[in-house]
Formats: sequence, C-alpha cells, structure tokens
Amino acid sequence: MSGPVLFCYDGSEGSRRALHSAGDLITRPSDGYVLTVWQPFSLRLAGAEAFAPVVLSDEEQIDTEEERHAREVAEEGARLARDHGFDLTARVERAGTSVAHTVLEVAAHLDVALVVCGQRGRGAVQRALLGSVSHALLSHLGRPLLIAPE
Repeated sequence: MSGPVLFCYDGSEGSRRALHSAGDLITRPSDGYVLTVWQPFSLRLAGAEAFAPVVLSDEEQIDTEEERHAREVAEEGARLARDHGFDLTARVERAGTSVAHTVLEVAAHLDVALVVCGQRGRGAVQRALLGSVSHALLSHLGRPLLIAPE
C-alpha cells in the first residue's frame, strides 16, 4: 500500500479496537495520522436540535476545553499506534459542519490511501436519527475504508 493511513480516533473503545485491528492487517504504512475531530459547542447544540435560545458567557472557554481534550485524545491515539508498530502524527481538526465531513476533507487534503475508523454499534433508530460517521464515510469517501465493528 502506498500513501498515508488516516486513523479516526475519538478515545472510544470502538476507535481503540479499529486501531488494533488495522495494526494486525496493515504491515507497512508509509506514514499516517491519528485524527481527532472536535465540535464547537454551537455545532453540538445544533446537532442535538437545541434551538431554544441559549446564552452562555463561557462558550469560548467550553470550545477551548474541547480542543484541549481533543489534543490529548489524539496524542493518546498516537501512543497506542506506536504500541502497534505505527509511527503516526497526531492531528486535531475542528468540525465545520459535521465530524464525517471534516474527516472527508482531511482524507482528501492528505490524499490518504486508507481511512480506518470504528463503529459505535448504534441501533437502527439511533442511526437514522443521529447519523453515523462510519456510514457517511462509507457512502462518500471514495477511497478504501476499514471499519472495525465495536
């Protein structure tokens, strides 16, 4: 396989399992990234359909904390990747519209050969209402995708 590998990592058991599964399947990636996407508070509110007026004086502080946490998670993923023989760069991105769309943009920008992600195992109703990052990637990525079930 030529080209970098993009590991989507959010700290969940599913993303850990995906990293481990890929470690067993991919022998020599040329390089790669551990990507953690964080969502600003306003985007999370919109995703939860919380359209009632909300006034928060510390929304910027919440976003700063979310970004800091995302950096810690990405670094954790890079450390776990090293345990599986990968030398990956931790990368953090702010979601503009959705986590899936951000992953799609990063994968295209980096021209990755493979995207690896976990699956949270939501039921059909939750998936229909909330969407699914892995499903969106499967539908729109246009490049190889490894989805490790939870």
